Amino acid sequence: MSARPGGQPDRALVMTVVHHPEDARIRHREIGSLLEAGFEVTYAAPFGAHDLPLPDVAGLRPVDLPHASGRTRKEAMQAARALLRTRGVDHDVVIVHDPELLVAALGLGLRNLLWDVHEDTVASIETKDWVPARARRPMMAAARALERHAERHHELILAEHAYAERFAGEHLVVPNTVRVPETVARPGCHRAVYLGSVTMPRGAATLVQTGRRLTVERKGRITVEVIGPARDTRTAEALAWAVKSGHLRHHGFVPSDIALPMLDGALAGLSLLEDRPNYRHSMPTKVIEYMAHGIPVITTPLPLARDIVTRAGCGIVVPFGDAAATAAALIELAADPERRAALGRAGHRYAREHHDWNAVGHEFVTHVRALARRGRPAEGEPALPGPSASSDAHHPPSGPEGPRPTTGEAPCSTTESPSSVSVTSAYRPAPR
Repeated sequence: MSARPGGQPDRALVMTVVHHPEDARIRHREIGSLLEAGFEVTYAAPFGAHDLPLPDVAGLRPVDLPHASGRTRKEAMQAARALLRTRGVDHDVVIVHDPELLVAALGLGLRNLLWDVHEDTVASIETKDWVPARARRPMMAAARALERHAERHHELILAEHAYAERFAGEHLVVPNTVRVPETVARPGCHRAVYLGSVTMPRGAATLVQTGRRLTVERKGRITVEVIGPARDTRTAEALAWAVKSGHLRHHGFVPSDIALPMLDGALAGLSLLEDRPNYRHSMPTKVIEYMAHGIPVITTPLPLARDIVTRAGCGIVVPFGDAAATAAALIELAADPERRAALGRAGHRYAREHHDWNAVGHEFVTHVRALARRGRPAEGEPALPGPSASSDAHHPPSGPEGPRPTTGEAPCSTTESPSSVSVTSAYRPAPR
């Protein structure tokens, strides 16, 4: 167990205003590992905006923040800055997961801030439909400047080795690995699964058209299941049409600890991202998740995804935007139980050897603990004072999670809660 002077646990403030509170990297891998290592964690995220109750987990103090989405970001930025100003110095380390939070922290002098770089910040602007075309070049320049400022004033960890090219110094890489189970079920022949948030750049149109082709060609014997929320109106409408037409099933958001077991026994996992600059240097986490659960991977030829599938011998690479090739690959696997089993075994073996969070997580915790203790005042030395904020807070409404889907696979014909907080422009402990 990690400990502060006097036997107190190390304390981490983890923040996001952009990501879903149940984001697998943030909530289930990084925070999970910190809690297991004995940290006390304050987790500030947009629970209310996603209709989620505040989690009741031993060692975890949840804080509700507004959600930063599209051009609606001012309230979230103000709330995040108020929390950083009043509580940042109360924690041994502050871990932020959004570039927006770097802006919110400007001028606060937080020596203990760590930025977890999830994506290519500059290239990601190209995929944001809410950014006007005339604003993209200035925003990309601002993003580059923000990265340089962050590297000069804060610690960084990177989600991909390729991101290192954007920074002058060396930074720890904590890749998007998963907790790989020791044993997995054999792939089935009825369900093709897609796990994760859905957008058009992430292949929504190809998913819909693949489902339509399978409905026509296989009469429903192979179904496409989408496990994850639509991120925009256009995508939501496309998925709703496909569901109404009987071309796919859409489960919507499902927490990671429930969603991952839904992969077990599937025919294959789909990763159909388009060829966008932000995706060319990133490994889709879903590819590793499919491998970890022993199902074949069908992916578009983005460099990192193509390379790992080819190296591991665990799937099929299809052209970008090609629903016909995707459907054909699924039909081929459904007819060949030995091949899909071999692909599933190869992927699971490779994931266990190279992409298991059970090994990577220890390095992450060690790094965070070292940063926490490096920035901590010596015993008896007062902590740096922080400016105070004063304004009222309210609790946005939160709703029940609702029932979660379950999966059934037909046989193949060929074979304790600490006090919680809600924040808008400031924060205060909620009544127990």
